Amino acid sequence: MRTLVLGRTPARVTAVLATLHADGFDAEGVSTDEEALKLLATEEFGVLVIGGGVGPGSRAAIKEFAAEHRVRHVIDGALSEPFDVYVRREFEPLIRKAAAER
Repeated sequence: MRTLVLGRTPARVTAVLATLHADGFDAEGVSTDEEALKLLATEEFGVLVIGGGVGPGSRAAIKEFAAEHRVRHVIDGALSEPFDVYVRREFEPLIRKAAAER
C-alpha cells in the first residue's frame, strides 16, 4: 500500500521517507498542498501522513480530498527526534494495519 507523506519541512519529509524506504514501505513525500492534491488525485495512495506543520485549514481540506480519492487511513503526525525511532513507533504500525485491512 502506497503512503503519501505531506510535511512543510522538506528535510523532515526526507527523513521520514528514508526510514520508510529502509523498512520496505512504498512511500512518496511532498511539501505543498498542491503537490499532495495532484498525487492523491491519482488514487494510488492508501495512507496519508500529515505533518504537524500543516495548518488546520489545509489539513481539513487535504483530509476531505483524500477520503474522496481512496485513502483508507490518515495519520496525523508531529515528528520528534530521533525521527527514525518515531516513524517506526508511530507511523509504521498504522501503515501495516491499513495494509492488512485492504
